[in-house]
Parts: sequence; structure tokens; C-alpha cells
Amino acid sequence: MNDLKRCARCITPETQETIVFDEHGVCNICRQHEFKQSAIDWSARKRDLDALIATYRGKHEYDCLIPFSGGKDSTWALYYLVKEYGIKPLVVRFDHGFLRPGVQENTARVLRQLGVDFHHFTPSWKVVQKLMLQSFLEKGDFCWHCHTGIFAYPMWVAIRYEVPLVFWGEPSAEYTAYYSYDQPEEVDEKRFNRFINLGITAEDMYVRLEGTVDERDLRPFTYPPIRELRRIDYRSVCLGSYIPWNVPKQVEMIQRELGWQGDQVENVPPGYTYEKIECYMQGVRDYIKYIKRGFSRPTHLTSLDIRNHRLSREDAVALRDAYEGRRPPSLDLFLSYVGLTEAEFLEIAMSHGVSPHHHDPSSTVNGGEVHDLHLWSRHGGMARKDAEAQLTRWRRRSHGREEAPAPQSDVKQPTATS
Repeated sequence: MNDLKRCARCITPETQETIVFDEHGVCNICRQHEFKQSAIDWSARKRDLDALIATYRGKHEYDCLIPFSGGKDSTWALYYLVKEYGIKPLVVRFDHGFLRPGVQENTARVLRQLGVDFHHFTPSWKVVQKLMLQSFLEKGDFCWHCHTGIFAYPMWVAIRYEVPLVFWGEPSAEYTAYYSYDQPEEVDEKRFNRFINLGITAEDMYVRLEGTVDERDLRPFTYPPIRELRRIDYRSVCLGSYIPWNVPKQVEMIQRELGWQGDQVENVPPGYTYEKIECYMQGVRDYIKYIKRGFSRPTHLTSLDIRNHRLSREDAVALRDAYEGRRPPSLDLFLSYVGLTEAEFLEIAMSHGVSPHHHDPSSTVNGGEVHDLHLWSRHGGMARKDAEAQLTRWRRRSHGREEAPAPQSDVKQPTATS
């Protein structure tokens, strides 16, 4: 881990996507935060937000549409827009299949406090399973269905209800350099294809799954045609492009005003109980990132705090070393969902490693359980034969091998050392 080149200011390593270091060894994401903190006229941007809302207010059944997970960012966006502007929003949730009990309670509390209309959509679990396994095979990221569904499905709802103004939460410039704070970040098809869909379209998925899903089942993961969006004169923007994003202050506000509650997340330091609480597969996703890139959420969170002058670099390193890279207990649940053995999981994840990092499985230690692990659904494991069929197709395309992998469903795999 210490062999990776890291930013001289934060602790983000060279394996982070879009990262570049300047002559002082400082990364471009830290430089973006300097720009955010010193060069933006936030009063002018707030006036732009006022004008944008005035343009659309009262002209449709809803003044705007707000995609909503129930996490800190979407809850803050909903709270701010309703309280600051008194608008009538349509709140839309794409359910990725892993909503935690605490988030469901938060959602009910927030919706009732604010008195807003709520549209909730859950795609077919059988389709989601195939998409999770396929995107993990192809990209080392099982969250394709979540990435694409969260950003595509609300746009279909916007068209259906003719709600042209869509507000998302923080801009990606907060944590990557796909966009920067000195350029507009429209949440559009270009952005969707640039980094949301991992370079795989729904049409690609249909081909890779060789007709084992209905084309209609993939529509929620497909960005709508631009002609349909232009027909309703759409704008899809980040609220954080107009007001400065400050997570601790926003969390304090929604806790006080809405009763929103944080939670434990696997391998996330206790000071960050507001982070990614909405998904009980988050620990697995972070673990895969660590296998591929040599860092995960503790590095991400502490680097954000360094950039915002809330944490020293030394304390960030200590938190990283104490929490990063542990095997999450939820991995066993994930393996059941997609029909893989742990040996196959490691083979696939490590095949997507980002140089110069190389993961050493023998160094892995077990992470601790969170309090609600026993409440997470155990239903709907993938049949081994179905997983093997996808594995066979992937191996054939990736390695030129025609044979299926030997069945391993009854073979006990070694677990990480504690």
C-alpha cells in the first residue's frame, strides 16, 4: 500500500481514476477544491439558481424532480429546495435492491416531515442478479445496475410526468476530475456515458447476456432518447453547482430539522456515520475497490476532510490504516447473490487491478460486523448453474477458452485470516 504514489496534500493514490499530480505533488482534485473555496462567486451562482427555479416554477404538475436514495446528499437536496424555495417536487427513488432498514425509516420520516409526493421503483431481482454478475465480470464493479438505474430511470419518469427540471446532489467535481468546478456539469447523456455506465450500454448488456433477459427489462438502465428530453425542454443539474457543498454542516441540519439518522457502514471509521448508509452491499463494493486500486472509502473520506481543512494528513493516514482493506462480513451474502465462490471472486476482482497496485490476498484481515447485518435479506441466491453459464461466456470472450469452469459450489474456499 505504501508503494503507491500519493498526493502530497491528501492521501489519494495514483490509482484513483482521473488523478493527476502537479509539480508540487498535489493532485488535481485538491486543486479543484482550492478553486471551489477561493475563486467561485457563490452569491452569483445562488442568483443563477433562483432564476432557474423561477423559469420552471408552476408551469407543470411538479416544479422539479429530485432523485432520492435516502442518503445524506439527496436528503439535503430535497430539504434545501423545499425549505428555501417552497417548491412542489416529485421525489423519485430507484431501489437498487439493498436498502438498509435504517434508511427506510429515514425515508418515511423525511417524506412525512416535508409532505412530498414519492415515486418508488424496484427492478426485477432476477434481472439485477444477472447484471450484477456480468458487470463484475466485465469491469470488476457489480454496481452497473445501480449506477445506470439511479441516473437513467428518473429521466424516464421526468418524461412520463413532463417534469423538465431535475436536481441532483453534489457535483462529481467534489471527488473526481471528470469535471471541474470551473465548468458546467450538466447531468446529461454525455456525463452518463463518460463515467456512469462504466463504458457498457444496456444494449451491450443484452448482447453479453445472450438473450437471457428481455430487452424491455433493460429500459430502466437505458438513458432516454435526447429527442424525448428536448421535447420537455429538460435541465438536469447538480444543486452543488449552485451552492457550496458542505457535508458535515448539511448532515447536522437534516439531523436537527428532519430527524435523519446516520449508521455504521462496514470498514468506515465511526466519525463518518453519515456516509453511504443506504446500501448494505457498500462494504463489498469498497473491498473490491481496495483489491483493484489499493485504497477505498477511508482514503476517500479522509482526503475530503483534508481538502476542507477538517483533518490533518497524519490523522487521515491513521484512520486509513485502521479501517481500510478489511474483508467485509457481507461478502458471504454477495457471493450467494451471484453464485460465486470466494476464489472466483478474488480471481475476477484481481483481473481488474490497476497498476502499479497488486493485491495480496494473504494479507487480508476480517472486518467487523455492523449491528443490522442479521436483518439483510438472504433471499434470492443465484443458482450455481446460472453463474457458471455467465462465467463460461465471460471466459470465452476474455480468454479465448471454451470450457466451463469446474463446478465449485461444494468446495470450501479459504477465508481471510483474522
